[in-house]
Amino acid sequence: MIFEPLQYDFMQNAYAAGTIIAIVSAIVGFFVVLRGLSFAAHALSHIGFAGATGAVLLSVDPLFGLLTFTVASGLAMGLLGERVRGRDVAIGIVLAFALGMGALFLSLYTRYATQAYNILFGTILGVSTTDVAISFVLGIIVLMAIAFLYRPLIFASVDPEVAAARGVPVDLLSALFMVVVAVAVAEAVQVVGVLLVFTLIVAPAATAGYLASRPSSAIALSVILALLETWVGITLAYYTKFPVSFYIASVGFACYLLARLLGSRLHRRTKLVQTA
Repeated sequence: MIFEPLQYDFMQNAYAAGTIIAIVSAIVGFFVVLRGLSFAAHALSHIGFAGATGAVLLSVDPLFGLLTFTVASGLAMGLLGERVRGRDVAIGIVLAFALGMGALFLSLYTRYATQAYNILFGTILGVSTTDVAISFVLGIIVLMAIAFLYRPLIFASVDPEVAAARGVPVDLLSALFMVVVAVAVAEAVQVVGVLLVFTLIVAPAATAGYLASRPSSAIALSVILALLETWVGITLAYYTKFPVSFYIASVGFACYLLARLLGSRLHRRTKLVQTA
C-alpha cells in the first residue's frame, strides 16, 4: 500500500525531483540560517515570481525567468557583502516592487493564470522527466559550489571581521554565495512554490540548529529533515489530494516546534551537569 505511488511515472518524477531539491535546499539553508540571510532568501523567491510571470508573458519557460531574476538579484544582494544583513527595509521594498511587477504581468496575460498559480504554490506532482534532469544538473552545480566554498564560507559566516583580516575575500564570497542561494531558491519553487519556499530553505536548517552543535552534524540532520518533510508531503498529497506544500510546511513546522522544545531541555540539562 505504501509503495503504491511508485507505480506511476509522475510520482516517480515527484519523488526524484523532491529528493534532489530537498538535499540542495537543506545544505544551502544551513548557511542561509548561519549567515542570518533568511529574509534575503525569502525575498529572492518573490523576486523570482516576477521573472517567472514575465517569462510566461513572453511565452518562455518560467524556470528561465525565475533563474534570471533570482540570480541577478542574488548577485546584487551579495555585492552588499555583510551589509545585506541589516538591509531588511531595502530588501522588503524591492520585494514588494517585484510582487507588483508579477501582478502586472499576470494582468497583461491572464490566460496563463494556471501557470502563475503553479509558480506560487508549486507543481511537484506535475514535474516531467526533463524537469527532473534540469533539477539534477542545477543541484550538482550548487553542491559543487558549496563544496568549493565550504571552509572559507564557514569562517566568513562565523566571524567575517577576522576572516577578512586573514585574507578571505569576504565580499566576493558573499556575492558567490547569494548566487548559489538564488539557484537553490529557483529549484525549490518547483516543490513548494514562491509563497512557501521558506519551508525547505530555512525550516530544516533552523530545526537542525537546535539539535546539533557541529556544522557537519547540523547539515546532515538538516538533509534528513528536508527529505522526511518532502517524502511525507508528496505521499500524503497523493492519498488525500491536498497540496504538497501544505503537508511539507506542516511537517516542517511540527519538527521545528519539537526541536525547540527538545533543544531547550537538552540545553538546560547540559548546564545542570556542568554546574553539578
